[in-house]
Amino acid sequence: MNTRNLSAAPKTGELKGVRGLMLTFTQDPFLHDESKCYKLYTDGLAVIRDGRFIDVGEYSEIVGKYPELKDIDVHEKSLIIPGMIDCHLHYVQSSMIGSFGKSLLEWLNTYTFPTESKFRDKAFADEVAKIFFRQILSQGTTSANIFATTFAESVDAIFEESERYNTRIISGKVLQDRNLPESLRDPDTEGSIILTEKLMEKWHKRGRQLYAIVPRFAPTSTPLQLQLAGELYQRNLDRGVYMHTHLDEAQSEIDWVAELYPDRKNFTDVYDYYGLLGRSSVLAHCCIVREDEWQTLYKRECGVAHCPSSNLFLGDGEFKFWEAKNPQRPVKVGMATDVGGGTNFSIFRQLGEAYKVAMLQSHSLSAVQSLYLATRGAAEVLHLDNCIGSIAPGYEADMAVIDLAPTEFAEWRLSFAEGIFEKLFVLMTLGLDNMNRATYVAGRKVFDRHRTPQFLYADGAK
Repeated sequence: MNTRNLSAAPKTGELKGVRGLMLTFTQDPFLHDESKCYKLYTDGLAVIRDGRFIDVGEYSEIVGKYPELKDIDVHEKSLIIPGMIDCHLHYVQSSMIGSFGKSLLEWLNTYTFPTESKFRDKAFADEVAKIFFRQILSQGTTSANIFATTFAESVDAIFEESERYNTRIISGKVLQDRNLPESLRDPDTEGSIILTEKLMEKWHKRGRQLYAIVPRFAPTSTPLQLQLAGELYQRNLDRGVYMHTHLDEAQSEIDWVAELYPDRKNFTDVYDYYGLLGRSSVLAHCCIVREDEWQTLYKRECGVAHCPSSNLFLGDGEFKFWEAKNPQRPVKVGMATDVGGGTNFSIFRQLGEAYKVAMLQSHSLSAVQSLYLATRGAAEVLHLDNCIGSIAPGYEADMAVIDLAPTEFAEWRLSFAEGIFEKLFVLMTLGLDNMNRATYVAGRKVFDRHRTPQFLYADGAK
């Protein structure tokens, strides 16, 4: 069988159409009237050429403008949304997802560090990267901000597999030169920065790939490593290089940072002091954040990743979106799975967990707010809201097709729901694992639940 005929992908310059109920967001529903923050096309048509949307609207208004458009995928009983974006996860922890832990630090020492030590083996890294991408693409995630680990092999493996699918990801070598096993620790601090710069030059803006400078978190880096990492970040900020790390996840972690950096005002101030905060900095968790820290994150234009499944699983702090989204100094927020602290690869299931975390604190997240956090909001966190996270002309044509009848029970239950947002809220809270019917990356259907094979690389190969 010639698998390249299965990709249903247009040749260069040819038109491709995707038709169905379609939803995209236009602005932040935490700060504006929800009803004015999205566009819903009841019979939408997205017209794609060379991996980008060139026109989007109601089918009846769009199709006549493109008489040459013959290749149209029609999705019934579905909702087409922008490809979902995962703002923070560890692909290198895929093989330890669901591991028992008594606390964050105990869990790291028992499971995480031994698992990540295996990634000096390129063959193992390749295997995990392949499985990882199949997981996220099957869930409708088309872009992600991904932790690798210490070794260059782990970085090359995740970028190489991303290139095969043509996904837009952010990743980088993790910097960690103290307080973890020797098998995982950077043996030379200055050498770790040299290797980071080498990998950055190799991968940053190679196709859709983007690079991040990644100190794991303040306790696992010496002051010298943070200083050098900050200097490297500041030198490359205008090139769109990222900084990605953890912040204020658990009280035990915050107490440890205070012991290691007694001259700094708080955890956030450690990163700020060493030049690691800027407009392309992404901080994961941010569960126990003081007001002066939120002020710093807002001033530096940082984004934060909400990781509800992980925080519940590890018993960490509880994220407070209403504090982050204070209209006087709103901080950009996006959704994240944080695999392997998070217990699944589904952004949709994370939205259900985020609702529960908020309800524990007498707040609630609407379906509009939730889907925004998974798409345009996440793109804003990554400062990529000019190219991903929306179904609109000029944007990269990444889409997820959400099944509105994934099971017999779900279809029956949704028959009692009025309107698409009530249906989406039900699906979020049901937490099903088969809600995504198809995934498009730059206009190519790389995953189709009903196709054999389900997964195809961007060139049509299996």
